[in-house]
Order: sequence, then C-alpha cells, then structure tokens
Amino acid sequence: MTVGFGRRLEAAMGEHGRLCLGIDPHASLLQAWGLGASPDGLREFGLRTVEAAAGRVGVVKPQVAFFEAYGPEGLSVLAEVQQAAQDAGLLVIADAKRGDIGSTMAAYAQAWLNPAAPLGADALTVSPYLGFGALQPAVDAARTYGTGIFALALTSNPEGAALQLARGADGRTAAGSVVAAAAQANAASGNDDGSLGDVGLVVGATTARYAQEYDIDLTIGRPPVLAPGYGAQGASAGRMREDFGPAWPQVLVNSSREILGRGPDRAALVDALERARKDLAG
Repeated sequence: MTVGFGRRLEAAMGEHGRLCLGIDPHASLLQAWGLGASPDGLREFGLRTVEAAAGRVGVVKPQVAFFEAYGPEGLSVLAEVQQAAQDAGLLVIADAKRGDIGSTMAAYAQAWLNPAAPLGADALTVSPYLGFGALQPAVDAARTYGTGIFALALTSNPEGAALQLARGADGRTAAGSVVAAAAQANAASGNDDGSLGDVGLVVGATTARYAQEYDIDLTIGRPPVLAPGYGAQGASAGRMREDFGPAWPQVLVNSSREILGRGPDRAALVDALERARKDLAG
C-alpha cells in the first residue's frame, strides 16, 4: 500500500524538525558562491545544498523558476538535483505554483506528481485561484501516487491580500474557501485518523496572523502548512508560533536566503541549518 505524502511528511518532521531548506539558485547567490550563471553553476549549487541538508532536515524545496530560466538544460539539472535529494532521503517539494483547468492541469499533475516522471517530486505547490475544483487532477494524482500538493492560501506578497481576503456572497474569504476545500479533499482521502493530509496549504510566515483575524481555521482537516518567510523576510520563530496558534504543529517552515547566504562554505551552511532547526523546535 502506498504511504501518502502527509504521513511521510509527518514522519520526516518528527525525525528532523519543521525546517524546510529552499534551493534558490538566483544570480546573486551563484555569484556569492563563486559559481557561474549556467547549468553547471546550478548543478554545483543544488548538489552542495542537498549534501548539506541530508540528515539535518527532512525536506527541501527547489524554486523551479531559477532552473527553468536556463531552458531545457536547467530543467535537466533540476531533475538531477531532485533525484539526488530523494536518494539522500529528503522529501522534495517542487515550488512551481502550477494551476490550470482540465487536461492542462492533468498534464501538470503527471509531470510533477508522478514519481516515474523526470521531474516527479514528492509534492508540488499549486495555485487554486482558478477555482479549487480546477485542481482536482492534481488531487487525484497525489492520491494515486502517494504525493502531495500545497495550495496557495495566504501569500506574503502585498498584492495577495486584496484577492485572498476578499469575501464572497457567503461571507467567507477567498483564502477561507481554499482552506475549506483542502479540508474536504483531505477528508475524502481518509485522513480522519488525525494524520497530516496530502493536500496542504501555503501560508506566508508574515501573513499567518490573517488566519486568526479573519476566522480562517487552519486546523480543519489537518493540512500540512508550508510557511515561507522565516529569516530573511523577517518572521521569527516566536512570532510564527503565536500567529499560527493551534495550527503550529502542522507547519513546515521554509528558509532559503538566510541559510544559503552562508555558503558556499559547508561548515557555515551546516551551522546555519542547525541554528535554524533548533530555533524552530517545539
């Protein structure tokens, strides 16, 4: 029987803590690491990051755009980095924010959620703002393959609030509707034993406070919650514990620049990882 993503994530967080390390090889970091802005530079950056993360965190999150920018060679490097991470025992969340309708969404789901596909990851970030129902092919693929999705709910960009906190005719915010739909999807997948669901949410570490302010209950259906914004974007561990409240046990905290900026020295990377992991413990 295939073990679902939520259960695998829960096991990884139980063993390694709630830190997720982003793999974001943007140009300034490549330069700081003494690497070229090329597929070879991407490969070196990605593989060094995986090596530092293995055994210290349970999850990595490659930002797909930074690989995609280099065309087919960049995507080939991404596939190599993701495979290296999985071979090292890490769960991989592909941060691609895919979202479309019908057969197009089904194709995205097969590309990113089928483990046999070249870019197959353990989970994929998706955009539900064409309507959560449009994500059904991804929900179905996750259920079939034991993978997962993270639907954007409360993002940290300033423009997001105007859409995500707007209320519909039923009085519910758009983000609240996404959270409710994720809970229904998890219930349909049978996570009523209290385990983390396979359908998760993206809630920015700096915008988590809106969940409480707008009566959005992140605990319903126990979705895993991916929270970017810790460190360089200003969110502290203490503030996140307060803002996420009862949902804090479900939260996987992503950090990228704060840690990657300590490279390329391996010892400095490892030290930054350990400090962040301990800061987030509890």
